[in-house]
Amino acid sequence: MTQPSLDPHSPGADLVLGPVGQEIVFENDRVRVWHIRLEPGEGQPLHRHDHPYLVVAVQGAKNVIQTVDGVKIDADEPTGGVVYRDPGAVHMLTNVGDTTYLARLIELK
Repeated sequence: MTQPSLDPHSPGADLVLGPVGQEIVFENDRVRVWHIRLEPGEGQPLHRHDHPYLVVAVQGAKNVIQTVDGVKIDADEPTGGVVYRDPGAVHMLTNVGDTTYLARLIELK
């Protein structure tokens, strides 16, 4: 899936961005649902969310979000936990724990 280009004045404007997750498991005109699986030590590529979204941790893990400007944010996600996030951030997610992380990310169109 191709990501729209960034505003040329925004952080990360010259970066090639990856997808939000590994696989789209459902999509219609209102939502898109991504499957995310990260083994311990594994990370997602740098990506951007163009829609508000929910993350449902199917199997939780200790994660770290790193923003495009290098800021690291602890993002522990317990099994069954749900978080809401606004769109726009360019970041990557890394599983820094010792368990596999499984999640469904639901983009609200």
